[in-house]
Amino acid sequence: MRPIKHIHGDKEPHWVGDGFYVKTLVNHLEKNTDFNYQHTDPFLLLDYSQPMSFAPNPNYESQSHGVGQHPHKGFETVTIAYAGEISHADSTGGYGVIQEGGVQWMTAGRGIMHEEFHSEAFGQRGGDFSMVQLWVNLPSAHKLTDPKYQSIKRADLPVVELKDNKNGDPVGTAVIIAGEWQDIEQAKNRQTSESTQKTIQGAAETFTAINMWNIELHSLGTATLQVPNTHNVMLLMQEGELLINGTSISAGNLIQFEAPNVNRTAADNDSIKLEYSTATNDDTPLMPVKLLLLSGEPIGEPIAGYGPFVMNTQAELKQTFRDYQTGNFGK
Repeated sequence: MRPIKHIHGDKEPHWVGDGFYVKTLVNHLEKNTDFNYQHTDPFLLLDYSQPMSFAPNPNYESQSHGVGQHPHKGFETVTIAYAGEISHADSTGGYGVIQEGGVQWMTAGRGIMHEEFHSEAFGQRGGDFSMVQLWVNLPSAHKLTDPKYQSIKRADLPVVELKDNKNGDPVGTAVIIAGEWQDIEQAKNRQTSESTQKTIQGAAETFTAINMWNIELHSLGTATLQVPNTHNVMLLMQEGELLINGTSISAGNLIQFEAPNVNRTAADNDSIKLEYSTATNDDTPLMPVKLLLLSGEPIGEPIAGYGPFVMNTQAELKQTFRDYQTGNFGK
């Protein structure tokens, strides 16, 4: 079982533009010796907008809530919509509206300009809004790759059923955005110890070995997740309360697990136990518990970052700023 190292949740939320009220729970620019990019590699940044309500915007057509055109280089941005809708447009012609449960995966590569706003439909009607944005680093061999955009609908994401460890009853689901899910099933013949393993691939194309799973528990019980021993691992607790490896975790917290064990092989897995055990004394229905699992093979390269640019050296970073100022950005 991968031990928990620390629980992070003491960050104050702040506005990004006028459309995204977020907690920054991972930030590669912070100089925290106990929690920095070395512990989160290849994930550079995690902004989490907890569920909140927006009133209808009377100026939704001309003044949508969000962030206007801005640059990125050297990494990928991943935006997951949990409630509400987000529109995206970029300098390569990429465009999409991320609806509830959908994902946009933008590879900035050698340089891209983009903008993100509440969609016109959501601006018109208002309502509940919640999202996550991640920055995923690119290895040096792919820093200058061609920009691209993946728009992934909820219906295109594989879904795995989570079963109770004791009785095998369904207790929840895992939506596989990226990476691999190792589905191990014991043979029906209990006189043997045989098992079969089925690999389920996530929908997103990635440059590094990462897992990104939306997890929801809807029934009391215990389920176990398998994560590669060679990965850095984090879990974002979004809604509800849960025992994770025996520790009670509430909404809005990010769980940082211990670093990978360098003495084990890549074929080994670590386990994470999720236990939903909060029962009520009346007929009140159970509220779903929602989490986001992030794990990744560390790239292990130095980074030089400032604002919207993440390169490997200070010289590359300075050249990026010169290119941006002289009109050569992305070329």
